[in-house]
Amino acid sequence: MVVRVIVRKNTYRDSVTLMKISNEASRLDGVSQAAVIMATPTNKQLLKDVKLLTDEAEKASPNDLIIALDAQNEEIMKSAISEVDRLLSARETAETEVLPKTLDSALRLMPDANLVMISVPGDFAKREALKALRKGLNVFLFSSNVPVEQELELKKISREEGLLMMGPDCGTAIINNIVLGFGNVVSQGSIGIVSASGTGLQQVSTLIHERGLGISQAIGTGGNDLSGTVGGIMMIEGIKLLEEDEKTQAIVLISKPPDPKIGEKVLEVASRCKKPVVVNFIGGEIDVIRKGGCVAATILEDAARIVCALVQGKKPEKTIFTIPKKRITSIANTESSKLSRMQKYIRGLFSGGTLCYETLVILAPLIGNVRSNTPLKPDYKLEDVNASKKHTCVDMGSEEFTVGRPHPMIDFTLRKRRIIQEAKDPETAVVLLDVVLGYGAHQNPAAELVPSIAEAKTAAEQSGRFLSVVASVVGTPEDPQDLRKQKRKLEEVGVIVMPSNAQAARIAALVVTRGAVEEKLFG
Repeated sequence: MVVRVIVRKNTYRDSVTLMKISNEASRLDGVSQAAVIMATPTNKQLLKDVKLLTDEAEKASPNDLIIALDAQNEEIMKSAISEVDRLLSARETAETEVLPKTLDSALRLMPDANLVMISVPGDFAKREALKALRKGLNVFLFSSNVPVEQELELKKISREEGLLMMGPDCGTAIINNIVLGFGNVVSQGSIGIVSASGTGLQQVSTLIHERGLGISQAIGTGGNDLSGTVGGIMMIEGIKLLEEDEKTQAIVLISKPPDPKIGEKVLEVASRCKKPVVVNFIGGEIDVIRKGGCVAATILEDAARIVCALVQGKKPEKTIFTIPKKRITSIANTESSKLSRMQKYIRGLFSGGTLCYETLVILAPLIGNVRSNTPLKPDYKLEDVNASKKHTCVDMGSEEFTVGRPHPMIDFTLRKRRIIQEAKDPETAVVLLDVVLGYGAHQNPAAELVPSIAEAKTAAEQSGRFLSVVASVVGTPEDPQDLRKQKRKLEEVGVIVMPSNAQAARIAALVVTRGAVEEKLFG
């Protein structure tokens, strides 16, 4: 075998482009491994894990491009390097031919546009967003790593100008039935959403769609909007906009627990709204929301269930599973009966940060505190994000995993490796996953995950153990990936697929405790 690692100084390509090139290069005959990546610390660790990290690559800066190849012989290596160069050049040429270079040139092509999507490195995000706001354009800012002080400045300007400033780090929005960033194909309808969470918005909107209703507008705010510094500016402006929107009959607010003072400020505005407002501050104080004059939802699924009932003029039903109890306990008992005595922990590997956080909120009263890189309590923060300890749920979409890499909804490389890693731990009982569909996400997530899940189950079996794998799929049958097809592929390799993230977490708790939490769940 021939190994070659090339460092190209100050050569930037976006992570999605590099992922596609890496995938195409790895499919070349005679190439066993291929990685075309930016030289970020996470990517260097990835190269080290597969024994492709050289001294030169170790010294490279995050602005440098690394081409790492493992081929059968020198002739194949030369051909592979040539093909990677061709792909890099082809992508650059295609982008030059299709995409305008500046905002001004884009507006010349689309003079009636009133919204701009921005996805640039965080260092340049403020500059580009300011250009757009000064031209009277609403902004969807996908970029992350933007200082919170800059976010505050941008949102103050947008408020003064009567414009939306969605982001920074805004992953999802649906404006006039058009998906921005990551999002799903959902029906148009009468429910408006303002969300500081991308995957939270996706879970609620798809569950609303499943119940036969639809979305009027879904406004993303970015994850820092309800911080003490930013002050909930965009969530408050979103409430006001939806109150004025004739198509909107009810509103849902979604966020992790906000800064207490900012939460009160948002609730005060929401309580004055002429339309019913359902508030889901995941893991937040329910009584505070109710005292604030709003309808409280504990988790994402509750938010969808309650707002649909309000719009339909019905009383919300109380349920923790949409599958009959007898069927749930049967599934859980079958899975847990195959576990060995040593298997006693849940290992959650999430692409959605809010889905991970919601799972922590659900599991804590059932099985105790769970360790995480985004824990409910500081004492349970993982010392090493790459190593699980006891019950663990990891948000693999957080910055320590995504700097210089595509989001795990797009690139499954790290998660696939982690599934195998968890399966080799004799104490792992359940691997808990989320699978997010829709625009922006991988075109066939199940096809990516199934081989690794099968390998993990086989590895456990060869060690005399059984590995339970539980998943939820966030999406709709109308998504490009087709919810039904994705579920079917996962179920074919023995995955227990549940209708929501919350239900997946609950059945995982039933399995890992051998049914001991049944009374807590069902009363």
